Amino acid sequence: MNASGLIQLFVFPGLLFAIPAGWFYIWGEHKAVARMQQRIGPPMLQPFYDFVKLLGKRTPSRRGIEADLLRLWPALSVLSLAGALALLPVFPSGHGFSGDGILLVALLELPSICFILAGFTSGSIYGEIGAIREAVLSVANNLVFLLAIVTIAVTEKTFRLGDLAGPSWNPGHWLGVFGILLCIPAKLRLNPFSTSSAEQEIYSGPLTEYAGAALGMWELAHGLEWVALTGLVATLVLPVGGPWWIHAILFVAVSFGEVLLLSAVSAATARFTLQRSIQFYWRWAAVLAVLAMSSAIYMRFRS
Repeated sequence: MNASGLIQLFVFPGLLFAIPAGWFYIWGEHKAVARMQQRIGPPMLQPFYDFVKLLGKRTPSRRGIEADLLRLWPALSVLSLAGALALLPVFPSGHGFSGDGILLVALLELPSICFILAGFTSGSIYGEIGAIREAVLSVANNLVFLLAIVTIAVTEKTFRLGDLAGPSWNPGHWLGVFGILLCIPAKLRLNPFSTSSAEQEIYSGPLTEYAGAALGMWELAHGLEWVALTGLVATLVLPVGGPWWIHAILFVAVSFGEVLLLSAVSAATARFTLQRSIQFYWRWAAVLAVLAMSSAIYMRFRS
């Protein structure tokens, strides 16, 4: 890996930036929801304090392969998201390879798979129910998510992320971006798609048996998911060119704007049932994704 790749992995938009940004985005989510509910909300550093507190807590003793797996899933999620962040084309250049868009999608999907496996590993009925719900919803929203990514790739005639970055005159590009934005609430388990972690029904779902440092790692992974998913949309809509520091400022501003938008939608909506969530993605969002794909294919062959 060259120097530029190391900077992207460890500095920006990598871990040195993404970890505090993830806590900041989580705070922004909680603060926006609190304001809409006419509450004060948490202080800015509360997600960081919660993470440190969890690291210092003792966890129930477990033995054997189950204990190792329960620690493996959140660690694997954090590592995959770190890799996804390193691939984001915040500063488009000649770096990258022809299939890095496919690798990015795989890395973004791995935390959801680990979340599902965590529920089945926990041995809790609530964890297993949450894992089943997460698995079913993942199948539903991934259809739209993958179609949206492929639509943008067809528009630009490549899966290379550096070439996908930036706005496009093709309407398929913007429909694809909107499709990705529709999938983010389900991937982050926000209302109205929070069925896998419905506290009133199944406590914390797949994370019911988690505590201490392992739960802290899941919170860290959740923050990194915020940064990676909102950052993906930001790179697809921000203009290419100009000083690097303007790119960085715009990247953070657009990403945090998405946080506030999605948090407002979450606060303004009630939780869907699992069946209604599936119907939303397979009936309405999938139609949008198919239209986007059709538009991209038509514009490509027309040119």
